[in-house]
This record gives sequence, structure tokens and C-alpha cells, in this order.
Amino acid sequence: MQTIPEQGNVPWSTVIRTGLGGIRRRVGRTVVTMLGVVLAIALLSYMLATGNMTRSMTALNDPALNTLLQKAGVDILQMTGRDPSTTLLIVLSLATCLAGIVNSMLMSVSERLKEIGTMKCLGATDAFIVKIYFVESLFVGVLGTLCGMLTGLIVSLAVCGWNYGGFALRCFPVLNVLGSLAISFAVGVLISALAAMAPALWAAKQEPVSAMRIDE
Repeated sequence: MQTIPEQGNVPWSTVIRTGLGGIRRRVGRTVVTMLGVVLAIALLSYMLATGNMTRSMTALNDPALNTLLQKAGVDILQMTGRDPSTTLLIVLSLATCLAGIVNSMLMSVSERLKEIGTMKCLGATDAFIVKIYFVESLFVGVLGTLCGMLTGLIVSLAVCGWNYGGFALRCFPVLNVLGSLAISFAVGVLISALAAMAPALWAAKQEPVSAMRIDE
């Protein structure tokens, strides 16, 4: 247990060190939660990148490429929108990711009630407790998002390369794909921040004496 300074403004270095310490003590659950983020963001990145690449190849209007696109089931005349079923799949995946992070953080709070009570008795403020859980959630979210972005992009390149051969690299829309990855990163970080709010506030509201009476 780390000694928490009794002043109101605790250095961010202490917040980060305490938050990462909580992650190290719960590596198994952290990995499982992170995998949920990776899968959700990988799906989002894959769909966005593949859509950008397909639209870029459609715009080339090459007869041989158009034949490959049609064989892959791409409707060349209707590439302005996104399939509603694909959008629904992405939304459900992100919602599952959000629920997974919330559940993991709530479990973390329930397991650490005595620790929270001890820290508050040593002078930790509600803001410090909230920051700890935001650090934990953002760490899981950012790392999982980065891995998911990379996974989605690699799978997208592999699938497009398999279906369209050299056209995939020839028509690779760098700026559009980078924009898609930026959207994926923003979504991943936003989900992680939102998922941390309720557990962090619950942890901060714990009364020190009551929390320390909870049996392990």
C-alpha cells in the first residue's frame, strides 16, 4: 500500500503509479478486458479501412478491377453508403466493449474497497480516487485501441490483397485510411473514458470506515 500525501493536489506521477500498480495486481482481468477492446476496435478499423480502399478502387474504374470487385460481392453502383447490417454489427461490438470495461472496473472497485478506505484515511481525496480509475481504464483502452487499430488494418490489407491483388496497394488511400484510424482511436479512448465514469464515482463515494469493514 502506497502512502498518499495528505494535501489536496496529488502529483499525477503518484496517480499514474498507483493506477498502474492496480493493473499489475490484476493482470488476468486486465488482459481479458483489453482483448474486448482489441476485437471491437479491430472490427471498426477493418470496416472503415476496407470501405475506404474499396471506394478508392471503385473510383479507378478499371475493367479488370471492376470484375474482381463484382466477384467479391461489391456493388459498384452503390458505394456511397454503408451496409446497415455492418453498422449494426459495429455498434453492438462497441457496446459489448463498453459493457466489458464497466464490468471489469466495477469488479476492481469491489475487490479494493479496503484499499480505497485505507487511502482515504491516509488523506486521499475523492478526486484522487477518480483519477486512479480513469488512469487504469485509459491505459487499458489506449493500449487495446492501438492493438485493435493495427490488427484491423493488417486484416484489411490482407483481405483486399487476397481479393484484388496488386490493385489493393495501387489504390491504397493513405489519407483516408489514416483518417479512419484516427476515428477508431478516438472512439476507443472515448469508450474507455465513459466506461470509467460510473465505477470511478462509486469508488470515490465510499466512506473510509465502511469500506475498511468489508471482508476480503
